[in-house]
Amino acid sequence: MTVIPVKEVGDIIKVRAAVKDIAESLGFGIVDRTRICTAVSELARNIYLFAKEGEVRVEEIGSERKGIRITFVDEGPGIEDIEKALSDGWSSTDGMGKGLPGAKRLVDKMEIESEPGRGTTVIIEKYLT
Repeated sequence: MTVIPVKEVGDIIKVRAAVKDIAESLGFGIVDRTRICTAVSELARNIYLFAKEGEVRVEEIGSERKGIRITFVDEGPGIEDIEKALSDGWSSTDGMGKGLPGAKRLVDKMEIESEPGRGTTVIIEKYLT
């Protein structure tokens, strides 16, 4: 497992580069690597913007389906209404509301656990086809 801390804006680029390299080593093609990296950029950016710091954990998965699992963990303010946060066009900031729902569309699986005032964990998975 690779763990990358997110504490400053430049760490988003580090996360993206590490995930790109791991996805490539696992055999993901350019289109899927681009999808994964776009989702990762959005989710790492959310850590930086909303929680100020956290970490990203990247690992290979592969019992039934081979692929990549990326876990984003922070101890920030949390998400009050996950269903609303996943709806297109809703944003808690001046953004366009494409972050979480857009990331979800780019991967095969997304899970979110969050409690207001206690942080958020987002897990995404993308499988080799």
